[in-house]
Amino acid sequence: MNMAWAWAFKVTFARYKPHLSMVLAQISYAILYFITEASFNQGLNPHVYVTYRYILAGLVMSPFAYFLERKSRPKMTLALFLELFLLSLIGVGLTINMYFASLRYTSPTFVASVFNTVSSLTFIIAIILRMEVVDVRNRRGIAKILGTITSLAGVTTITLYKGSAIHRLWAAPIHLKRLSSIHENWVKGSILAVASCISWAIWFIMQAVILKKYPAQLSLTAWMDCIGGAQSAVFAVFLQHRPTAWSIKIFGIHFWVITYSGIICSGIVAFLQFWCMKQKGPVFVSMFAPLATVMVAVLAYFILGEKLYVGSILGGVIVIIGLYLLLWGKERDQAYIKAQEQSSSHWDGVKVTEEDLTLGESEVP
Repeated sequence: MNMAWAWAFKVTFARYKPHLSMVLAQISYAILYFITEASFNQGLNPHVYVTYRYILAGLVMSPFAYFLERKSRPKMTLALFLELFLLSLIGVGLTINMYFASLRYTSPTFVASVFNTVSSLTFIIAIILRMEVVDVRNRRGIAKILGTITSLAGVTTITLYKGSAIHRLWAAPIHLKRLSSIHENWVKGSILAVASCISWAIWFIMQAVILKKYPAQLSLTAWMDCIGGAQSAVFAVFLQHRPTAWSIKIFGIHFWVITYSGIICSGIVAFLQFWCMKQKGPVFVSMFAPLATVMVAVLAYFILGEKLYVGSILGGVIVIIGLYLLLWGKERDQAYIKAQEQSSSHWDGVKVTEEDLTLGESEVP
Protein backbone atom coordinates (compact mmCIF):
# COMPACT_ATOMS: atom_id res chain seq x y z
CA MET A 1 0.00 0.00 0.00
CA ASN A 2 2.82 2.40 0.90
CA MET A 3 4.53 1.65 -2.41
CA ALA A 4 1.30 2.39 -4.26
CA TRP A 5 0.89 5.73 -2.49
CA ALA A 6 4.52 6.62 -3.16
CA TRP A 7 4.14 5.78 -6.84
CA ALA A 8 0.91 7.77 -7.09
CA PHE A 9 2.57 10.77 -5.43
CA LYS A 10 5.56 10.54 -7.76
CA VAL A 11 3.36 10.43 -10.85
CA THR A 12 1.19 13.32 -9.64
CA PHE A 13 4.22 15.44 -8.73
CA ALA A 14 5.83 14.81 -12.12
CA ARG A 15 2.61 15.80 -13.86
CA TYR A 16 2.12 19.04 -11.95
CA LYS A 17 5.78 19.99 -11.51
CA PRO A 18 5.52 22.78 -14.14
CA HIS A 19 2.49 24.23 -12.32
CA LEU A 20 4.24 24.14 -8.95
CA SER A 21 7.37 25.68 -10.45
CA MET A 22 5.43 28.63 -11.84
CA VAL A 23 3.60 29.20 -8.54
CA LEU A 24 6.96 29.32 -6.75
CA ALA A 25 8.20 31.73 -9.41
CA GLN A 26 5.30 34.10 -8.78
CA ILE A 27 5.90 33.95 -5.02
CA SER A 28 9.51 34.95 -5.67
CA TYR A 29 8.40 37.84 -7.87
CA ALA A 30 5.82 39.02 -5.33
CA ILE A 31 8.55 39.29 -2.70
CA LEU A 32 10.75 41.06 -5.23
CA TYR A 33 8.18 43.84 -5.75
CA PHE A 34 8.47 45.00 -2.15
CA ILE A 35 12.18 44.63 -1.50
CA THR A 36 13.10 46.45 -4.72
CA GLU A 37 10.72 49.30 -3.90
CA ALA A 38 12.26 49.59 -0.44
CA SER A 39 15.72 49.67 -1.99
CA PHE A 40 14.71 52.24 -4.63
CA ASN A 41 13.26 54.41 -1.87
CA GLN A 42 16.69 54.40 -0.27
CA GLY A 43 18.42 55.59 -3.40
CA LEU A 44 19.30 52.52 -5.48
CA ASN A 45 19.24 53.41 -9.18
CA PRO A 46 17.04 50.96 -11.19
CA HIS A 47 19.52 50.67 -14.09
CA VAL A 48 22.46 50.07 -11.75
CA TYR A 49 20.33 47.48 -9.95
CA VAL A 50 19.50 45.62 -13.18
CA THR A 51 23.17 45.64 -14.20
CA TYR A 52 24.43 44.19 -10.91
CA ARG A 53 21.54 41.74 -10.74
CA TYR A 54 22.20 40.12 -14.11
CA ILE A 55 25.98 40.16 -13.80
CA LEU A 56 25.65 38.32 -10.48
CA ALA A 57 23.16 35.86 -11.99
CA GLY A 58 25.51 35.20 -14.91
CA LEU A 59 28.47 34.56 -12.57
CA VAL A 60 26.42 32.15 -10.45
CA MET A 61 24.74 30.22 -13.28
CA SER A 62 27.71 29.91 -15.68
CA PRO A 63 29.67 27.25 -13.72
CA PHE A 64 26.53 25.08 -13.34
CA ALA A 65 25.73 25.45 -17.03
CA TYR A 66 29.29 24.63 -18.08
CA PHE A 67 29.65 21.43 -16.07
CA LEU A 68 26.07 20.08 -16.04
CA GLU A 69 25.34 20.65 -19.75
CA ARG A 70 28.84 20.16 -21.10
CA LYS A 71 27.81 17.15 -23.21
CA SER A 72 24.22 18.08 -24.03
CA ARG A 73 24.22 21.72 -25.12
CA PRO A 74 24.32 22.52 -28.85
CA LYS A 75 27.35 24.12 -30.47
CA MET A 76 27.35 27.92 -30.33
CA THR A 77 27.36 29.54 -33.76
CA LEU A 78 27.55 33.20 -34.79
CA ALA A 79 23.91 33.19 -35.95
CA LEU A 80 22.77 31.66 -32.65
CA PHE A 81 24.86 34.12 -30.64
CA LEU A 82 23.27 37.05 -32.49
CA GLU A 83 19.82 35.65 -31.65
CA LEU A 84 20.83 35.38 -27.98
CA PHE A 85 22.15 38.94 -28.16
CA LEU A 86 18.80 40.16 -29.51
CA LEU A 87 16.91 38.10 -26.92
CA SER A 88 18.93 39.68 -24.10
CA LEU A 89 18.62 43.16 -25.59
CA ILE A 90 14.83 42.98 -25.74
CA GLY A 91 14.44 41.11 -22.46
CA VAL A 92 17.02 42.70 -20.17
CA GLY A 93 18.19 45.85 -21.96
CA LEU A 94 14.67 47.10 -22.68
CA THR A 95 12.01 45.12 -20.80
CA ILE A 96 13.59 44.73 -17.37
CA ASN A 97 15.05 48.24 -17.31
CA MET A 98 11.71 49.82 -18.27
CA TYR A 99 9.89 47.58 -15.81
CA PHE A 100 11.93 48.57 -12.76
CA ALA A 101 12.09 52.19 -13.82
CA SER A 102 8.26 52.18 -13.85
CA LEU A 103 8.29 50.67 -10.33
CA ARG A 104 10.43 53.60 -9.17
CA TYR A 105 7.84 56.12 -10.43
CA THR A 106 4.64 54.28 -9.40
CA SER A 107 3.96 51.51 -6.85
CA PRO A 108 4.23 47.70 -6.59
CA THR A 109 0.45 47.18 -6.72
CA PHE A 110 0.08 49.29 -9.87
CA VAL A 111 3.00 47.66 -11.68
CA ALA A 112 1.85 44.16 -10.71
CA SER A 113 -1.65 44.92 -12.03
CA VAL A 114 -0.46 46.32 -15.36
CA PHE A 115 2.01 43.46 -15.75
CA ASN A 116 -0.86 40.97 -15.94
CA THR A 117 -1.69 42.13 -19.45
CA VAL A 118 1.45 40.25 -20.53
CA SER A 119 -0.42 36.93 -20.46
CA SER A 120 -3.15 38.18 -22.82
CA LEU A 121 -0.60 39.83 -25.13
CA THR A 122 1.47 36.65 -25.23
CA PHE A 123 -1.62 34.59 -26.02
CA ILE A 124 -2.60 36.90 -28.89
CA ILE A 125 0.92 36.97 -30.38
CA ALA A 126 1.20 33.17 -30.06
CA ILE A 127 -2.07 32.74 -31.97
CA ILE A 128 -0.93 35.16 -34.72
CA LEU A 129 2.37 33.26 -35.09
CA ARG A 130 0.50 29.91 -34.92
CA MET A 131 2.45 28.82 -31.87
CA GLU A 132 -0.85 28.34 -30.04
CA VAL A 133 -3.73 26.49 -31.68
CA VAL A 134 -7.24 27.62 -30.78
CA ASP A 135 -10.19 25.70 -32.21
CA VAL A 136 -13.43 27.44 -31.25
CA ARG A 137 -15.41 24.38 -32.34
CA ASN A 138 -14.45 22.37 -29.26
CA ARG A 139 -14.37 22.87 -25.52
CA ARG A 140 -10.58 23.04 -25.36
CA GLY A 141 -10.32 26.10 -27.56
CA ILE A 142 -13.28 27.83 -25.93
CA ALA A 143 -11.77 27.22 -22.47
CA LYS A 144 -8.47 28.83 -23.45
CA ILE A 145 -10.20 31.90 -24.87
CA LEU A 146 -12.53 32.23 -21.89
CA GLY A 147 -9.64 31.71 -19.49
CA THR A 148 -7.63 34.51 -21.04
CA ILE A 149 -10.60 36.91 -21.10
CA THR A 150 -11.57 36.00 -17.52
CA SER A 151 -8.05 36.57 -16.20
CA LEU A 152 -7.90 39.93 -17.95
CA ALA A 153 -11.29 40.81 -16.43
CA GLY A 154 -9.97 39.91 -12.99
CA VAL A 155 -6.90 42.10 -13.44
CA THR A 156 -9.11 44.96 -14.63
CA THR A 157 -11.30 44.53 -11.55
CA ILE A 158 -8.28 44.74 -9.24
CA THR A 159 -7.00 47.84 -11.04
CA LEU A 160 -10.20 49.86 -11.51
CA TYR A 161 -12.61 48.72 -8.78
CA LYS A 162 -11.86 49.19 -5.08
CA GLY A 163 -15.04 48.70 -3.11
CA SER A 164 -15.03 48.69 0.68
CA ALA A 165 -11.79 48.35 2.63
CA ILE A 166 -11.26 45.23 4.73
CA HIS A 167 -10.69 45.97 8.41
CA ARG A 168 -7.22 44.99 9.65
CA LEU A 169 -7.11 42.59 12.60
CA TRP A 170 -3.61 43.57 13.76
CA ALA A 171 -0.97 46.22 13.25
CA ALA A 172 1.45 45.86 10.37
CA PRO A 173 4.76 44.22 11.43
CA ILE A 174 6.71 46.09 8.72
CA HIS A 175 6.36 49.72 7.70
CA LEU A 176 7.64 50.52 4.22
CA LYS A 177 8.59 54.17 3.98
CA ARG A 178 7.63 55.77 0.68
CA LEU A 179 9.32 58.94 -0.46
CA SER A 180 7.22 61.38 -2.47
CA SER A 181 10.30 62.50 -4.38
CA ILE A 182 10.62 58.98 -5.78
CA HIS A 183 7.01 58.47 -6.91
CA GLU A 184 6.87 61.81 -8.67
CA ASN A 185 5.85 60.96 -12.21
CA TRP A 186 2.95 58.55 -12.62
CA VAL A 187 2.51 59.41 -16.30
CA LYS A 188 6.09 58.49 -17.08
CA GLY A 189 5.84 55.39 -14.91
CA SER A 190 2.61 54.28 -16.60
CA ILE A 191 4.10 54.64 -20.09
CA LEU A 192 7.18 52.67 -19.06
CA ALA A 193 5.01 49.95 -17.48
CA VAL A 194 2.84 49.51 -20.60
CA ALA A 195 5.89 49.52 -22.90
CA SER A 196 7.60 46.88 -20.74
CA CYS A 197 4.49 44.66 -20.91
CA ILE A 198 4.48 44.74 -24.71
CA SER A 199 8.19 43.96 -24.96
CA TRP A 200 7.83 41.29 -22.25
CA ALA A 201 5.21 39.43 -24.31
CA ILE A 202 7.54 39.56 -27.33
CA TRP A 203 10.35 38.33 -25.08
CA PHE A 204 8.33 35.27 -24.02
CA ILE A 205 7.68 34.36 -27.65
CA MET A 206 11.36 34.80 -28.55
CA GLN A 207 12.38 32.56 -25.65
CA ALA A 208 10.16 29.77 -26.95
CA VAL A 209 11.61 30.11 -30.47
CA ILE A 210 15.24 30.05 -29.30
CA LEU A 211 14.60 27.16 -26.93
CA LYS A 212 13.86 24.98 -29.96
CA LYS A 213 17.29 25.82 -31.40
CA TYR A 214 19.16 25.84 -28.09
CA PRO A 215 17.31 23.50 -25.67
CA ALA A 216 19.94 23.65 -22.89
CA GLN A 217 18.01 25.66 -20.28
CA LEU A 218 20.90 26.23 -17.85
CA SER A 219 23.24 27.43 -20.58
CA LEU A 220 20.55 29.62 -22.10
CA THR A 221 19.92 31.20 -18.69
CA ALA A 222 23.64 31.84 -18.19
CA TRP A 223 24.09 33.33 -21.67
CA MET A 224 21.09 35.62 -21.29
CA ASP A 225 22.24 36.79 -17.84
CA CYS A 226 25.81 37.51 -18.97
CA ILE A 227 24.87 39.25 -22.23
CA GLY A 228 21.98 41.11 -20.60
CA GLY A 229 24.19 42.27 -17.75
CA ALA A 230 26.79 43.61 -20.16
CA GLN A 231 24.15 45.40 -22.26
CA SER A 232 22.53 46.90 -19.18
CA ALA A 233 25.95 48.09 -17.95
CA VAL A 234 26.52 50.06 -21.16
CA PHE A 235 23.01 51.48 -20.93
CA ALA A 236 23.38 52.39 -17.24
CA VAL A 237 26.74 54.12 -17.72
CA PHE A 238 25.16 56.55 -20.17
CA LEU A 239 22.33 57.36 -17.76
CA GLN A 240 24.15 57.29 -14.45
CA HIS A 241 27.53 59.04 -14.26
CA ARG A 242 27.82 59.46 -10.47
CA PRO A 243 30.33 56.99 -9.00
CA THR A 244 28.40 56.96 -5.72
CA ALA A 245 25.38 55.44 -7.50
CA TRP A 246 27.50 52.37 -8.31
CA SER A 247 28.74 51.94 -4.75
CA ILE A 248 26.98 49.12 -2.90
CA LYS A 249 27.48 48.73 0.84
CA ILE A 250 28.22 45.14 1.79
CA PHE A 251 25.34 43.54 3.75
CA GLY A 252 23.20 46.66 3.29
CA ILE A 253 19.69 46.58 1.85
CA HIS A 254 20.97 47.20 -1.71
CA PHE A 255 23.36 44.27 -1.37
CA TRP A 256 20.67 41.84 -0.23
CA VAL A 257 18.16 42.99 -2.88
CA ILE A 258 20.71 42.48 -5.65
CA THR A 259 21.76 39.10 -4.20
CA TYR A 260 18.17 37.84 -3.89
CA SER A 261 17.03 39.04 -7.30
CA GLY A 262 20.23 37.90 -9.03
CA ILE A 263 20.50 34.39 -7.62
CA ILE A 264 16.81 33.57 -7.05
CA CYS A 265 14.90 35.53 -9.72
CA SER A 266 17.37 35.90 -12.61
CA GLY A 267 19.07 32.59 -11.87
CA ILE A 268 16.91 29.83 -10.44
CA VAL A 269 13.50 31.23 -11.42
CA ALA A 270 14.67 32.10 -14.95
CA PHE A 271 15.90 28.51 -15.37
CA LEU A 272 12.56 27.16 -14.12
CA GLN A 273 10.71 29.36 -16.58
CA PHE A 274 12.83 28.13 -19.48
CA TRP A 275 12.20 24.55 -18.38
CA CYS A 276 8.44 25.12 -18.10
CA MET A 277 8.40 26.90 -21.45
CA LYS A 278 10.05 23.92 -23.10
CA GLN A 279 7.48 21.60 -21.51
CA LYS A 280 4.33 23.69 -21.88
CA GLY A 281 4.98 26.70 -24.14
CA PRO A 282 5.11 30.50 -23.65
CA VAL A 283 1.38 30.99 -22.98
CA PHE A 284 1.50 28.55 -20.05
CA VAL A 285 4.38 30.48 -18.45
CA SER A 286 2.83 33.91 -18.97
CA MET A 287 -0.62 32.92 -17.66
CA PHE A 288 0.70 32.50 -14.11
CA ALA A 289 1.64 36.19 -13.92
CA PRO A 290 -1.78 37.27 -12.47
CA LEU A 291 -1.02 35.24 -9.34
CA ALA A 292 1.69 37.77 -8.48
CA THR A 293 -0.91 40.54 -8.35
CA VAL A 294 -3.01 38.58 -5.86
CA MET A 295 0.06 37.77 -3.76
CA VAL A 296 1.24 41.39 -3.77
CA ALA A 297 -2.17 42.58 -2.53
CA VAL A 298 -2.27 39.94 0.23
CA LEU A 299 1.32 40.56 1.36
CA ALA A 300 0.75 44.32 1.34
CA TYR A 301 -2.29 43.84 3.59
CA PHE A 302 -0.89 41.36 6.13
CA ILE A 303 2.75 42.50 6.30
CA LEU A 304 2.89 46.16 5.28
CA GLY A 305 -0.49 47.22 6.64
CA GLU A 306 -1.83 48.53 3.32
CA LYS A 307 -5.58 48.56 2.78
CA LEU A 308 -7.14 45.52 1.15
CA TYR A 309 -10.29 46.23 -0.81
CA VAL A 310 -13.20 44.04 -1.82
CA GLY A 311 -12.28 44.69 -5.47
CA SER A 312 -8.87 43.09 -4.94
CA ILE A 313 -10.42 39.97 -3.42
CA LEU A 314 -13.09 39.71 -6.12
CA GLY A 315 -10.54 40.31 -8.88
CA GLY A 316 -8.20 37.71 -7.38
CA VAL A 317 -10.93 35.07 -7.42
CA ILE A 318 -11.77 35.90 -11.05
CA VAL A 319 -8.07 35.69 -11.99
CA ILE A 320 -7.76 32.21 -10.46
CA ILE A 321 -10.91 31.02 -12.27
CA GLY A 322 -9.51 32.30 -15.57
CA LEU A 323 -6.17 30.62 -14.93
CA TYR A 324 -7.87 27.31 -14.23
CA LEU A 325 -9.92 27.53 -17.44
CA LEU A 326 -6.84 28.18 -19.54
CA LEU A 327 -4.83 25.40 -17.89
CA TRP A 328 -7.76 23.02 -18.33
CA GLY A 329 -7.89 23.81 -22.04
CA LYS A 330 -4.15 23.40 -22.49
CA GLU A 331 -4.08 20.08 -20.62
CA ARG A 332 -6.87 18.77 -22.83
CA ASP A 333 -4.99 20.02 -25.89
CA GLN A 334 -1.86 18.13 -24.87
CA ALA A 335 -3.86 14.96 -24.21
CA TYR A 336 -5.51 15.26 -27.63
CA ILE A 337 -2.21 15.82 -29.45
CA LYS A 338 -0.51 12.99 -27.57
CA ALA A 339 -3.37 10.60 -28.42
CA GLN A 340 -3.14 11.61 -32.09
CA GLU A 341 0.60 10.96 -32.15
CA GLN A 342 0.17 7.56 -30.51
CA SER A 343 -2.62 6.60 -32.89
CA SER A 344 -0.70 7.69 -35.97
CA SER A 345 2.32 5.63 -34.86
CA HIS A 346 0.15 2.47 -34.65
CA TRP A 347 -2.11 3.05 -37.62
CA ASP A 348 -0.28 4.98 -40.27
CA GLY A 349 -2.65 6.80 -42.55
CA VAL A 350 -5.73 6.30 -40.35
CA LYS A 351 -7.43 9.60 -39.41
CA VAL A 352 -8.38 9.89 -35.77
CA THR A 353 -11.44 11.99 -35.01
CA GLU A 354 -12.06 13.92 -31.84
CA GLU A 355 -14.91 11.59 -30.92
CA ASP A 356 -12.50 8.62 -30.97
CA LEU A 357 -10.35 10.36 -28.38
CA THR A 358 -13.08 11.22 -25.89
CA LEU A 359 -11.91 8.46 -23.57
CA GLY A 360 -8.31 9.74 -23.61
CA GLU A 361 -9.42 13.29 -22.88
CA SER A 362 -11.64 12.22 -20.02
CA GLU A 363 -8.57 11.02 -18.13
CA VAL A 364 -7.27 14.59 -17.84
CA PRO A 365 -8.76 16.42 -14.84
